[in-house]
Amino acid sequence: MRENQIRSIWRGGGVVVNGWLAIPSSFSAEVMAHQGWDSLTVDLQHGVTDYASAVAMFTAISTTATVPIARVPWLDPGIIMKVLDAGAYGVICPMVNSREDAEKFVHACRYAPDGGRSFGPIRALLYGGPEYPTKANETIVTLAMIETRQALDRLDEILSVKGLDAVYIGPADLSLSLGCTPTFDDVDKPVAEAIDMVLAKAKEHGVVPCIHNGTPETALKRIERGFRLVTISSDARLMAAGAQQVTSKMRSGLKAATAADSTY
Repeated sequence: MRENQIRSIWRGGGVVVNGWLAIPSSFSAEVMAHQGWDSLTVDLQHGVTDYASAVAMFTAISTTATVPIARVPWLDPGIIMKVLDAGAYGVICPMVNSREDAEKFVHACRYAPDGGRSFGPIRALLYGGPEYPTKANETIVTLAMIETRQALDRLDEILSVKGLDAVYIGPADLSLSLGCTPTFDDVDKPVAEAIDMVLAKAKEHGVVPCIHNGTPETALKRIERGFRLVTISSDARLMAAGAQQVTSKMRSGLKAATAADSTY
């Protein structure tokens, strides 16, 4: 069975640096995978990726040691099972708001007797190897998103669910839920306090705390506070930022060159 490097990093006390894929392209996924990320998440919720493009992206990521993760669109056992069958080694599930939600999520990710995942690892066997059917339950990582006031109110219940490996904070949705401006980094005070509470409770329950970030600077600060998986930006945002940097320098340079020409 192919090792899940996310679990290996956590067992060693390290931090997983996770990238985010919103562009439905196997080539861009392959390019991202070759940049040294520990893991890459294919976003089927807010990215423009469908299932077929996600499978191609998992295949492209597999050209490297980077671990493929999927964020599913919703708490739907059908799509959870399909992304696992496609070779995802971790699943991020949005809007987990109760113990029942967390139990349903974990149940969909595990084969019997630990869960109710239907058997049919059509590509997962190719990625994970022939031992996949017997070792998938201990290999796949489950990450429940905490992003609502309801989830905060029921946090202890959620964190006590057996088989839940990690909680993943979505600062933007959490901000909206608490009546604040949606952002990843410079969150308002109520959101900062909520993030601190989730972090403390996760440690208390032995669940790995994870969080989405906009910049490396914020991610590093959150690692210092105890987060064990941090996501930084996304392929779409990184491409836009890089292109903007180039065009901005070009426009400034052209303006300076034009001004110099006018002096003759």
